[in-house]
Amino acid sequence: MTPGDDASTSAALASPARRRVLDAVRAATEPPTAQQLAGELDLHVTTVRFHLDQLEQLHLVERTAGRTGRRGRPSVHYRAATLGPDAARDQMIAALAEALAASGAAARRESAAAGRRWADALPVPDGGADVAVAEAFERLGFDPQVSGDQIRLRACPFRDAASRHPEVVCQVHSGLAERIVEQVAGDAVDVRLAPFVEPGLCVLTLAPKGRLHAV
Repeated sequence: MTPGDDASTSAALASPARRRVLDAVRAATEPPTAQQLAGELDLHVTTVRFHLDQLEQLHLVERTAGRTGRRGRPSVHYRAATLGPDAARDQMIAALAEALAASGAAARRESAAAGRRWADALPVPDGGADVAVAEAFERLGFDPQVSGDQIRLRACPFRDAASRHPEVVCQVHSGLAERIVEQVAGDAVDVRLAPFVEPGLCVLTLAPKGRLHAV
């Protein structure tokens, strides 16, 4: 999935009604029609068809012909599209983020710790703190851009899950960056992650120890 595809999917699923339609299709034991979904969700059938069209364009649902046993055009039913590896990964990440978010106050601490362990599993980076972080995040698909003491993360491979549970996903990324900085600069540099300062943009700030807290 490209960053553009990811952004389009996130925007489409920002609609609570559209998520309800998708969840109902996924939960159905047999592929439902738009009319059946409308009755189940207490929505107008035209509204349901609109959401189904949007989900179909994103390859999240697909049409299938129903068997009626009667002559004439077969009814149109909908089923969840077969997931590719990227989509399956995204759903797993979202499910894990939701589960961890349910732990409440511990979620941020545990997520940051998970990010630090992730950094320890990566190759030890070279260069200064900004170069090391930028190179690591480049390999992971964040499209970083170094600008002064900031690293602008212009693409997030986990944007959908991060937008729903930033206290989990963004804290993982924060812990990841903090541990990379420790590996190359010890405790001389502080790290701060500002998620979603603009749509599709997060910013890491790296500064000498104590300077970030003084701002």
